[in-house]
Amino acid sequence: MSLSAAEDESTTEIHLPADVNWEMLDKSKFFFLGAALFSGVSAALYPIVVLKTRQQVMNTRIPCLKMAVSIMRNEGCRGFYRGFGTSLTGTIPARALYMGALEMTKSNVGTATVRLGFSEASASTIANAAAGLSSAMAAQLVWTPIDVVSQRLMVQGNGNGNTSSVVGLKRYNGGIDAFRKIIYSDGLRGLYRGFGISILTYAPSNAVWWGSYSVAHRVIWGCIGCYCCKKDVNGGGYRPDGKAMVAVQGVSAAMASGVSALVTMPLDTVKTRLQVLDTNGGKKSPTVLETVRNLVKEGGFGACYRGLGPRWASISLSATTMITTYEFLKRLSIKNQ
Repeated sequence: MSLSAAEDESTTEIHLPADVNWEMLDKSKFFFLGAALFSGVSAALYPIVVLKTRQQVMNTRIPCLKMAVSIMRNEGCRGFYRGFGTSLTGTIPARALYMGALEMTKSNVGTATVRLGFSEASASTIANAAAGLSSAMAAQLVWTPIDVVSQRLMVQGNGNGNTSSVVGLKRYNGGIDAFRKIIYSDGLRGLYRGFGISILTYAPSNAVWWGSYSVAHRVIWGCIGCYCCKKDVNGGGYRPDGKAMVAVQGVSAAMASGVSALVTMPLDTVKTRLQVLDTNGGKKSPTVLETVRNLVKEGGFGACYRGLGPRWASISLSATTMITTYEFLKRLSIKNQ
């Protein structure tokens, strides 16, 4: 891949490393290393997800910092990792589905769009958007049941402060107990509560994110030109060093995350409440409309944005670490030639 940049009225090229496509990957190494790397990323970001989830199910607004202090005081560090074992169990197969669908779609759609006559930039953006859409839909088949269980465990404090204003909350003794009780009361359907709105939240969000990331990546390289690159001794043009590549990937990911978090926040709040809370003594699951009405009654439309700060931070940090880790993973997994 190369990008053109103007300097002193002459045209030079920035030679970026060629993208690693699906056919170039050692699949066993790709999935094994991916499970290990992304498990570490999930562990690092999990406390932020716990804070976001607890804020979304409260019927009163509690500042993020105050909640974090309360969790540490009443539950200790363990409180920030409630449900992590269940979440990690689901993360591995969900990530495998996500990465497989992402790379296969990106490779096939990218090839097809180039053959149709699209420019390299347009083909890359279309392929990334399509890959984001398909990968999110594939991952939700596994992730929704895990999300339902892990989020219910996340909001279970020790009864001091954090959960006193949570309505319709059941108690569970670990992930297996939660699975058993949910299936007993609601059947398999209970594990897929909020599946439709999860697709509506994550599929378009992923499509927008990957498309925006592709655009932002090219725009940033176009703006910085050859300032962060070294002269290519083997030919004309410039080649970026490793640090510049990682920096541009991180900034591009953060830029793509901001709008995605803001636009999908109300849907994420409704989804979380549908998956976590039970009303009417657990006899009837709330509908999407009832959940929205309850949120508006509690705090107006602003209630739909409870947990925006932690979610924005979570998405930005997750996206930045994910894309840099992901690109690193792909280069580690190239087949031996």
